Amino acid sequence: MHTRRALPLLAGTMLIPLLAACGSEDKTDAKPRTELTVLAAASLTDVFKQAGQAYEKEHPDTKVKFSFAGSQELAAQVRQGAPADALVTADTKTMSDLSKETNAPKVIAKNRLTIATAKNNPKNIKALSDLSRSDLKVVLAAPEVPVGRYSKKVLDQQHVTVKPVSQEPSVRAVLSKVTLGEADAGVVYVTDAAKDKVATVTVPDEQNAVASYPAATLKGSKHAQQAGDFVKWLSTEEAQKLLRAAGFQQP
Repeated sequence: MHTRRALPLLAGTMLIPLLAACGSEDKTDAKPRTELTVLAAASLTDVFKQAGQAYEKEHPDTKVKFSFAGSQELAAQVRQGAPADALVTADTKTMSDLSKETNAPKVIAKNRLTIATAKNNPKNIKALSDLSRSDLKVVLAAPEVPVGRYSKKVLDQQHVTVKPVSQEPSVRAVLSKVTLGEADAGVVYVTDAAKDKVATVTVPDEQNAVASYPAATLKGSKHAQQAGDFVKWLSTEEAQKLLRAAGFQQP
């Protein structure tokens, strides 16, 4: 009697280690996702969020985390050794200045400037020359910011003197001032103005500046292969379609 009762109990006891072994094997097979940190210019905020989702869908083993700011702020982070894997700036100068910290860059997109005004353009701004009017509150990006440097270049070429009410750390900050009604106008990228509740005044090509966006992996990356794959992907047709849909021009 004792023997018959012990058999089912013994079988159940033997089954428990087998189930535990199966569970531990499943956990071993599960591969952790590689998390990439990409430092990107503020003007790429909207399109890169879409690009990140598209990339993760194609590469389920990789998660892309973005940190957006003015290119000069990103450069400072890189020099200070912030942990990151790739960098995309809004100008080639900033990237060139970081040649010791980055691998060979490649331009992935281009952009142009436009004048952002309050909705319906109540001040009737028609051209760059209007930005010198004394009745306007104009905001620009700081000279060390790529869009600020481009703005200064086009204004100087047209001999337009502007006394900005403020100089902002990024193109998004310039746009915010106009959107909130704290400024009548600001010079921003075409791609940024298209996403907010502002009116725009076109700057003719012959008066405009072309902003180039180079992308590069960082030499300090702990995920060099995956970072390189992401940077290469930014030049693929799928990524380029997203950039063009957001208003960026082909490199």
